[in-house]
Amino acid sequence: MSCYFRHLNEIFDAAGIAVTPSNRKQIDHAIHQIVGVSYKDCPQAWKRLKQQIISDEQKRQEFIKKLKTALD
Repeated sequence: MSCYFRHLNEIFDAAGIAVTPSNRKQIDHAIHQIVGVSYKDCPQAWKRLKQQIISDEQKRQEFIKKLKTALD
């Protein structure tokens, strides 16, 4: 689970999210839902994050906003 979390520290910081053992699964579910990948398909979720979100600043900001909303 969440093999890509270590690569998302900047995104978590920008979203004001502190990843803890108790919320890690909830964050992982939210990320999978946002990128449109079935849960626990970590490699595919990371691939989508790299291709669609991390490389594009506007999409990155939209992702951060969606992630914050999903975790509220």
